[in-house]
Amino acid sequence: MIQIQSFVFSPFAENTYVLYDETREALIIDPGCYEAHEFRELTDFIKENNLTPTGIANTHAHIDHVLGVAQLKRTYKISFALHQLDEPLLRAVKTYAPNYGFPRFDEPTVERWLKEGETVTFGNSSLRIVFVPGHAPGHVAFVHDEQKFVIGGDVLFRQSIGRTDLPGGDMGTLLNSIRTQLFTLPDDYTVYAGHMQPTTIGYEKKHNPFLNQ
Repeated sequence: MIQIQSFVFSPFAENTYVLYDETREALIIDPGCYEAHEFRELTDFIKENNLTPTGIANTHAHIDHVLGVAQLKRTYKISFALHQLDEPLLRAVKTYAPNYGFPRFDEPTVERWLKEGETVTFGNSSLRIVFVPGHAPGHVAFVHDEQKFVIGGDVLFRQSIGRTDLPGGDMGTLLNSIRTQLFTLPDDYTVYAGHMQPTTIGYEKKHNPFLNQ
């Protein structure tokens, strides 16, 4: 059974997730840790729970979701996976990171390009990859059907959606992604988003103002 631990990092209040199962192998999703105390909070949790990270997988490559990737790769000697359409976003981060107060941003290399229909695995567990562009051109979400949850990044929030005014964003594309990829899931699926608290597919179908117009 997969356990999910979340952390809130940086002034962006970004949600970083560590998923692990009974093997104690772990997958880190969207590591936004930057300051030393944030990195220590994450690594202390991993050490205290006797976890072995086997990889990093990102929903997308905006600055708040990639701040900790390079350092975690070095620390645990693990690979980084991202959708290839988000590579330009990743490469752009170093040009604007100082303006956002992150002068020490370290650009990571990508070892695997995520593709819809494939899976990411750790221990005895696997998550299926769904393509949900709109907030970012290569945005993906990770779905676990047995436990009925989605690690959704910045696509669908509690009574909100991801912003589309950043490079590569498009409102029509985002709404279509939600309706065709997420709202086709059963109502009891939990959505662990890139910001704010978790929600469910059923709740957002009823209460999300962006999708009930």
